[in-house]
Amino acid sequence: MQANAIDRLAHVLIDHSCRLASGENLLIEGFDLPDEELVGRLVELAAERGANVVVDLKRNSVLRRLYRTGTDASLGFIGRLEAQRMRQMDCYIGIRGAFNSHEFADVPLEQMDRYHRCWWQPVHVAIRVPHTRWVVLRYPTDAMAQSAGMSTEAFREFFFDVCTVDYAEMARRQEPLAELMRRTDRVRITGPGTELTFSIRGMPVIPCAGQRNIPDGEVFTAPVRDSLNGHITYNAPSLYQGVVFEGVHFRFRDGKIVHAECRNATEALNRILDADEGARYIGEWSLGCNNRIRRPMLDILFDEKIGGSMHLTPGNAYDEADNGNRSRVHWDLVLIQTPAYGGGEVWFDDRLVRKDGRFVLPELEPLNEGLDASSAE
Repeated sequence: MQANAIDRLAHVLIDHSCRLASGENLLIEGFDLPDEELVGRLVELAAERGANVVVDLKRNSVLRRLYRTGTDASLGFIGRLEAQRMRQMDCYIGIRGAFNSHEFADVPLEQMDRYHRCWWQPVHVAIRVPHTRWVVLRYPTDAMAQSAGMSTEAFREFFFDVCTVDYAEMARRQEPLAELMRRTDRVRITGPGTELTFSIRGMPVIPCAGQRNIPDGEVFTAPVRDSLNGHITYNAPSLYQGVVFEGVHFRFRDGKIVHAECRNATEALNRILDADEGARYIGEWSLGCNNRIRRPMLDILFDEKIGGSMHLTPGNAYDEADNGNRSRVHWDLVLIQTPAYGGGEVWFDDRLVRKDGRFVLPELEPLNEGLDASSAE
């Protein structure tokens, strides 16, 4: 079963996500992978298609030491080397396992910020994201199963089931929502601890069905940068820079986060938001619609796709839906609006579009398939 599942996933990554062609260059980066089966199959498929492959396998325990001891000079040197490599790539596949999801918990925030500024931003934000066909995903490990509250065997079955869905069908179901968002000006979000308004008028809208993330299932855009007013309380915990943040609450005035707090780490939260000017503005807003993902598991590639959820992201905007905000930060924070998480509503131009996680318009009804089963778990 596992070999077949790995083969299916490898074909999704090579042919659907990357659309890899003969003569192209592919970089595969793996982090804390418990085995090399997926990487090996990707290498074989890439070779069959006549592509050139570079493989880089890394360990988070080693990266932790690099981050803790790094200087602008040392991390900048790595950043320049990896930037030079990334410029030569047509495609990128990033696969992250995790032997310990809190491996970076004792890296000082100023050191993580130095890593983002000197290494991550010049390689991934400046080159990989805008200039390659890229896809990122997780790989099942015992630590990930533990974070999800599942047995290792059950988590592996869940992982491959969620990651190898019919992405072509997902894309068909997302298009009516994307078209509706393209015609929308004013958005209103309500729920426990949340009353927020903003505009998405004129902003590009991007349906996501396996081209950038695996698993996938979201439709995203960006708010007009200075249009957000009100407040939001996120109800999914978020693991960021080695710290788990719970109950994050933002208050906005003319687009800017003017007040930020959370239940457990308010000082650390505000230090992240003070990384640069753009960190206190929003670079992305997205509706999650993968109803096979049922609850948060401290892994944003899964949590941001939860059926009936949304995420509103402080920091850098994507080129595909660019509101002009620039930042080293891009932090997807998730609000789940299903009844089990307190419910909530999404309004477009004074028209109710989603209530308690379910789309209420007839043309969007296919996006609700499986949501009731997901919400019951």
